[in-house]
Amino acid sequence: MTKAAQTLAALITAVVVYLTLYLGIIPTSQIIQNEILPVVPFWSLVAFGAYALGTLGWGVYSFQDKEAEYKVLLKVC
Repeated sequence: MTKAAQTLAALITAVVVYLTLYLGIIPTSQIIQNEILPVVPFWSLVAFGAYALGTLGWGVYSFQDKEAEYKVLLKVC
């Protein structure tokens, strides 16, 4: 199984679990149903954005550690 297929399978599984909880197919307490589940998509989006920004920032911070790529970019500019 490729990495893309694994990622897609994990994403589909997470969406199915979320929808079964949100629609009440799997019963949960009222606090979870009314206060937690509605904000899970927004929370996931914020968490992914923070991860992506952190990864990008670390790549920029550690760029000079990659000497070959650094020299190629200096030649291009």
